[in-house]
Amino acid sequence: MASDSPRILVLAGGLSHERDVSLRSGRRAAEALREAGCHVSISDVDARLLETIEADRPDVVWPLLHGVTGEDGSVRDVLELVNVPYIGAGPGASRLGWDKPVGKHIMGRAGARTPRYVALPQSLFRELGADNVLQSILSQFDVPLVVKPARGGSALGVTIVRSPDELPRAMVDCFAYGDVALIETAVIGTEVAVSIVETETGISALPAVEIVSTDGVYDYDARYNPGRVKYFAPARLDPVQSQAAADLALLAHETLGLRHISRTDMIIDDDGQPWFLEVNVAPGLTETSLLPQAALAAGKDLGALYRAIVENAVG
Repeated sequence: MASDSPRILVLAGGLSHERDVSLRSGRRAAEALREAGCHVSISDVDARLLETIEADRPDVVWPLLHGVTGEDGSVRDVLELVNVPYIGAGPGASRLGWDKPVGKHIMGRAGARTPRYVALPQSLFRELGADNVLQSILSQFDVPLVVKPARGGSALGVTIVRSPDELPRAMVDCFAYGDVALIETAVIGTEVAVSIVETETGISALPAVEIVSTDGVYDYDARYNPGRVKYFAPARLDPVQSQAAADLALLAHETLGLRHISRTDMIIDDDGQPWFLEVNVAPGLTETSLLPQAALAAGKDLGALYRAIVENAVG
């Protein structure tokens, strides 16, 4: 291994509902980086982390943490306190992306199409009466609807509501993973994800990846257990649609102040127009994750790409 190889500390694990996904992302990224000649160590987020950083300061930390603390900016705040470079958005931008209603509002102000939505805390259902709030929602929104936690990832607590009588159960499932629910109109079309990477050559969008689930539900099980989902990388879009999808992902990356790496999830409607759903400030890097699939579709070696991201961040 070359003496000038970057020394990288990958953070994986944590205590969120997405711990297992984070561990898988960390292992896969570490393997790819080692194959590219980097010196890589992996650490969980626990009481020994700061001691580990202080004892053997890395050139850069890569937080591959999903869920709360990993994506809400708090771990990144601590990394800045101890003055260690890291890959990914800063604390403030992380919070904008982590909070889906806030991100949607900002993107709407920037000119992006985003489905009509409302964000409601669980406490409001108790104070006003669950039946009253549910009836108010149904009086203003037509089904199908999407109900999801306002903060979180990996499709945990997400339900597609196809009939009004499914809404109460969807709210219960959502509140199991967060105290604020985002209820939005379901846009009918092609579900795609576009990843953005920054290297020394600049900011670029990787090919869109199309997600087609066999039962129409792209939930946690479908994401991380092969068989229920077909992926098309690149997505089956015409050149105009592909460019529109890339432009939306770049707009999200720049408008929300992200850096180094991000992924934007969207729906391409029947008119070929992209609709912004949410952004991910710490995209998964597991064997079934979307960013690695996009990179491979672009003909890139994963280790070389990850190393290029690292070297740009360090530089």
